[in-house]
Amino acid sequence: MRLDTAFGVVTDLRLGLVGGLWPTILAIWHAPSLLFRPLEISWIFMSHVWDLYGNSVDEAGRGVKKELITPHAYGVVLDLGAGHGHTVNYLDHSRVTKYVAVEPNVHMHAELRRTASAAGYSEDAGTLLILPCGAENISTILSYLPAAHPPVDTLISVLTICSIPSPQSTVSALITEVLRPGGQILFYEHVLSERKDVVWWQRFWDPLWVIVFGGCHLDRPSHRWIEDVGGWVQGEGGIWGKEGETEEHLFWHRVGRLVKA
Repeated sequence: MRLDTAFGVVTDLRLGLVGGLWPTILAIWHAPSLLFRPLEISWIFMSHVWDLYGNSVDEAGRGVKKELITPHAYGVVLDLGAGHGHTVNYLDHSRVTKYVAVEPNVHMHAELRRTASAAGYSEDAGTLLILPCGAENISTILSYLPAAHPPVDTLISVLTICSIPSPQSTVSALITEVLRPGGQILFYEHVLSERKDVVWWQRFWDPLWVIVFGGCHLDRPSHRWIEDVGGWVQGEGGIWGKEGETEEHLFWHRVGRLVKA
């Protein structure tokens, strides 16, 4: 792997630190009790980082998401790690009855709500539900949803499995307990490379990347974990790569649509 490619993450790390650190220090200065709430500090930090990166990350995946989400998402849609709600802009309002945004970072909820409202989804109309929990909190997610079990038609994960705790068991539980038979999972994730030289650099940078970018890991085979859950309708959808992306990339993406039998 070329060194310029391997060290390309340094700029992102620097910008992330600079963009998130000072506002977080100011927040602690005004509320010193935050020092006893480290999770809250990490959320504040990440909310400022995402203010810097959210729109550009969305733009980088716009073509993929237009082809993956817009023609396929329907019914009750559960968006994992919704962030600022960029996913809602790819939904066809005539086919989606409810947008459920799972986002544990409450500092992102105001922007998430504004984005959803601009796209025509609101809590007053019953078409928007924002859940302040993580994807791993399966029982909490189910407690907010209709009694139908499982209740979700479309499960969407966009650059999210990289950061959820206990990812393999969480993915399995979401598909088994939350996604209804006949429902689908749509995902776009950066994953563990299939090239050993790229994997070495992904694992080299991972400990630092996790700290700066809200628990995001560079070396998770998320697409394989989804596929390995099993019980998928054969010949429906599949898993593929991001068009134009080379294998010599620290952020190697896999895209997929799988339908639950």
